[in-house]
Amino acid sequence: QVQLVESGGGLVQPGGSLRLSCAASGSMFSRHAMNWYRQAPGKQRDLVASITSGGSTNYADSVKGRFTISRDNAKNTMYLQMNSLKPEDTAVYYCHVNRYGLQYWGQGTQVTVFS
Repeated sequence: QVQLVESGGGLVQPGGSLRLSCAASGSMFSRHAMNWYRQAPGKQRDLVASITSGGSTNYADSVKGRFTISRDNAKNTMYLQMNSLKPEDTAVYYCHVNRYGLQYWGQGTQVTVFS
């Protein structure tokens, strides 16, 4: 069984920064690619960033150069450093892993960017 718990969301002004964390329970965390998704009100859930077990990363065009995904396998934790935040980054952010064909999601953490 895998459990994912996000934290670090909050309210921030445009241009500000937040760091999200995703703590994973269960075994073999280090063997799986991990993802951050986000969902704004009335919109579909979109992939924001991915990181492989080896540390290779990929980003949505909308966040390239502003967001950084990372992982600490010793702590079973994944991070999303978000800089230069914009109002359009406002969404619920979800941690995700596909583990042997099974999808696991965290409960989400709200990020609100307002002026």
